[in-house]
Amino acid sequence: MTGYATAQSSAPKAAASAEGASEPGARLGIEIRSVNSRFLDLSFRLPDELRQVEPVLRELLTAQLKRGKVEMRVWLESSNASSLRAPSAQTLQRLGSFEDTIKAWMPQAAGLSVADVLRIAVNEDRKPHDFGDDLLKLAKKAVKELLQAREREGARLSAMLTDRTAQLRTLSKQAGTLVPKLVEQQKNRFMERWQEAMALTDNAALPEAAQDRALTEATAFAIRIDVAEEVTRLASHLDEIDRLLAKGGEVGKRLDFLIQELHREANTMGSKSAALELTRISVDMKVLIEQIREQVQNIE
Repeated sequence: MTGYATAQSSAPKAAASAEGASEPGARLGIEIRSVNSRFLDLSFRLPDELRQVEPVLRELLTAQLKRGKVEMRVWLESSNASSLRAPSAQTLQRLGSFEDTIKAWMPQAAGLSVADVLRIAVNEDRKPHDFGDDLLKLAKKAVKELLQAREREGARLSAMLTDRTAQLRTLSKQAGTLVPKLVEQQKNRFMERWQEAMALTDNAALPEAAQDRALTEATAFAIRIDVAEEVTRLASHLDEIDRLLAKGGEVGKRLDFLIQELHREANTMGSKSAALELTRISVDMKVLIEQIREQVQNIE
């Protein structure tokens, strides 16, 4: 099922630096996107300083979601655009010492650029555990919002599926009432043909036998095109689908099975078709069943 949720918060200020100046606050944000999928597929886009909390986030999503391709994106940014400060003398001295040691062993190694120094200094100030608890609280809030969005979509899907099952019931009733008419039409057609054949002969004993034969053929035809069994099973499957939709919960796999059975009955009904009207009903049923199948794969 599809869904979207986002949440942001200001993380606590970091501890004072070696120079005595406190670090400005940082803004922590989470965005969760969920699209349709038959299975649960999780992906994470986390900054390096928050990578260690991925297992906890994965466990949180796995406990709450059963289906969907879910992407969680986390970002961490300064709340003050002018928060960049010069690295301390101790940091610069330490980096220079590291660089000299590396070049003593690897003379061809490139020197540190200003951007490299600033990036390393910032990464030293940002400790992963400083944001772990805040990230988990924010993730729980975002997941709750995502579940609410998916629940709203589930209600809309349930209404759509109920509408499709109602249409299938209507078509099923039409097929059930159509068969007796088809049998009567075929019986009359047999009788007309036999009467035409009898008109070409002078044997007076044949008309009664011909009428019996016509009735036998009509009976065999009725048995061959009878769809009462298929109509009964269709109604049973539709009742079960409506019951599951009203019950809610994890019903996706059970609905998958019932859709397969609906398709089987519609195919059987089409194979028994002896008239264009019955064929049309079978085709319309397959279209509705396929629409249901596409949406059922999105339901948890």
